[in-house]
Amino acid sequence: MCMNAQIEHWDDIRIAYQVAKLGTLSGAAAQLDIHHSTVLRRISALEKSLNTRLFHRHARGYEPTQAGNTLFQVAATINDQLNTVAGKLQSSDEQVAGQLVITTVDSFVEVLTPWFGEFCLLHPNIQLDLRVDSKRLRLDYGQAHIALRPGDQPNEPDYIAQALKPLSLRLYASKQYLKRAGTPTNMAQLKYHRFVSGSSSKDSPYFQWIDNNISDENISYRASTTVAACTAVRHGLGIGLLNTWGEKDPNLVMLTGDWPNQDNQLWLVTHYLMHRTARVQAFCEFIKQKISQQGV
Repeated sequence: MCMNAQIEHWDDIRIAYQVAKLGTLSGAAAQLDIHHSTVLRRISALEKSLNTRLFHRHARGYEPTQAGNTLFQVAATINDQLNTVAGKLQSSDEQVAGQLVITTVDSFVEVLTPWFGEFCLLHPNIQLDLRVDSKRLRLDYGQAHIALRPGDQPNEPDYIAQALKPLSLRLYASKQYLKRAGTPTNMAQLKYHRFVSGSSSKDSPYFQWIDNNISDENISYRASTTVAACTAVRHGLGIGLLNTWGEKDPNLVMLTGDWPNQDNQLWLVTHYLMHRTARVQAFCEFIKQKISQQGV
């Protein structure tokens, strides 16, 4: 390995270690519940960052090189140590007490906050710390204990992702806007209307559809957060894509037309090292109960 070699992502080592143990990409992918191509991409990235080959590729599978064996011996030790730490964390955290860090997106805060209040009353020894961010905080780095996230299923190898409920994104406009500009009923008519989107659509499904299907000249207002964009829609600045979950503003009208519906999923995500701790389990069971009571 060259002197400047650096390991940028420890997850890459964990994935490569599974390939070394099982001998095939497909075996590692099945074990980690990720896609075969993800395994190949992460191994290639690790070899590039270390500037050395970690595997011999054979028709029968993957065999570690001498450098690979050196790395994976260390990885095996780290893996055992992490499992030991996980056991200690679980045994030492039998009380529903302490800090619990939750991360979610800003558009869910209004719906979730009353539930958070109920949880705190049920468990007065818990201190909730809500971190609102459009970016996915790293549970494996300890940035949060639990994530409530919309979108595609997380594919990090050590994450436990549970589907909570389907989510529906629909086009909405205020009564004020519709009175002024008319109500579109098909895709062709959308080019005559003004839209609200985000400063960046990269991290938010709320903005992606509009940016992909509406001309930039028709987007009259952009905001850096979903809540700010939704507020603009409520005040008649244009049409926007809003989540139907918890949307009860009587001034807003859901539009119907021949455009495709935008749907995704709400995920409850934990890291396996924290998943079985008492406070995480208490919150997970509580939030699943609230979702069940609310109905889909």
